[in-house]
Amino acid sequence: MSRLHHHPVQVHFGDCDPAGIVFFPNFSRWMDQSSLGFFMACGLPPWRELETTRGIVGTPVLEINTRFVASATYGESIVVETSVEEWRAKVFVHRHRVLRGDTLLCESREVRAFVGRDPQTGRLRALPVPDDIRLACS
Repeated sequence: MSRLHHHPVQVHFGDCDPAGIVFFPNFSRWMDQSSLGFFMACGLPPWRELETTRGIVGTPVLEINTRFVASATYGESIVVETSVEEWRAKVFVHRHRVLRGDTLLCESREVRAFVGRDPQTGRLRALPVPDDIRLACS
């Protein structure tokens, strides 16, 4: 079982389209913020520190699937709940639920990979999920 991280968000006027409804990419932005918050709540340092100490640049999104259920508008307080649904050899599945109180606004699953830089090319490449990180997040 994974930990559950709660990331509070205050919706601002600039997060919304002209109709006053949150513009859908903002949900992805808030889920990405919650992803980093999840790992920091599990005791990991920021990615820039992990790159220096362990060569881990971060956890980019490889695949995303989001289902929108209800809208949100400015002035509302919402929460992004984040957990790890599944660990695989080189990737993991993050599950996000965005809530306004008890109302589900959207839910998403992201496939992400731990990545480092290839020493020859400098390009990003997937790394095996570190056992200590998996344990810290369980």
